[in-house]
Amino acid sequence: MTEITNIALDAMGGDNAPSEMVKGAVDAVRKEPAMKVFLVGQKEVIEKELAKYQFQKEQIEVIPASEVIETAEPPVNAIRRKKDSSIVVGMKMVKAGKADAFVSAGSSGAILVGGQTLVGRIKGVERPPLASLVPTKKGVSLLLDCGANVDARSSHLVQFAKMGSIYMEHVLGVKNPKVGIVNIGAEEEKGNALVKETFPLLKELSEINFTGSVEAREIPHGQVDVVVCEAFSGNIILKLYEGVGAVLISKVKEGLMSSLRSKLGALLIKPALKQTLKAFDASEYGGAPLLGLNGLVVKTHGSAKAKEVSNTLLQCVTFKKQKINEKIRECIQTDAVSAE
Repeated sequence: MTEITNIALDAMGGDNAPSEMVKGAVDAVRKEPAMKVFLVGQKEVIEKELAKYQFQKEQIEVIPASEVIETAEPPVNAIRRKKDSSIVVGMKMVKAGKADAFVSAGSSGAILVGGQTLVGRIKGVERPPLASLVPTKKGVSLLLDCGANVDARSSHLVQFAKMGSIYMEHVLGVKNPKVGIVNIGAEEEKGNALVKETFPLLKELSEINFTGSVEAREIPHGQVDVVVCEAFSGNIILKLYEGVGAVLISKVKEGLMSSLRSKLGALLIKPALKQTLKAFDASEYGGAPLLGLNGLVVKTHGSAKAKEVSNTLLQCVTFKKQKINEKIRECIQTDAVSAE
């Protein structure tokens, strides 16, 4: 019998909630029969949206939550005070084992705080990182941390490298993934204090394929599969990636529409161009999981639409099938025993 992946989806989070959240859930269950989605939020609003679609009724269930945590709210206070918010209710479902994963496009701060305080960290994990897939010339690379831990220590980055390697190998199927630490040069002696302290620690690890420093310009070339850094640098890299990608796509389209000749040429190259530009569409890669928790928590873009939501839900199924949390727990606990 096929094991069902139960996912709590924050139907009220993000710029396009609840319509795109509901549509994404419907799209996902149509593609994956071994999935059940719990739409968490204001019941009447969600049911009104659900009424627009045909789907297997047993695959989607509405879980009432009367409150919504807004993006501008202080995350710690919001988690404490809004006990009946869609984020808190959804995360408590993961904590209680009623859901295997929680997905939200809502407040990043509340998701990070809630992930650690409500779902909880795997024993031995110092800081859970946000891990985002970014497109490269060779496919994709995993960037972590891209938003959770601005002030990280060397021991945190070492764990990021281990968890990132597990994710790339078992979710993306990359055997012996190459790991690099973000730096301002290829030389080992370069970098700030954090990089200089972390580099030799990564170099000593036998369980990862550490290849040294990776400069920002080499990330799009796919020089490494796992890109390790603290969240300040990671978030800048991610946001610049998204901004440049959007501008390039816009400029290419503008150029193709600039004259009759270019429009004729555009008709000829449209299929190939569409496939190429698809690689730079963030919605293709799903959300960013917060690795190292006792359950799966995934943050999608605040502007996420149905396609990204659907891909994120499908991503959660792979995460469960490959037992990523179990593999991370085993890795961290083995390290703890070795250190004794």
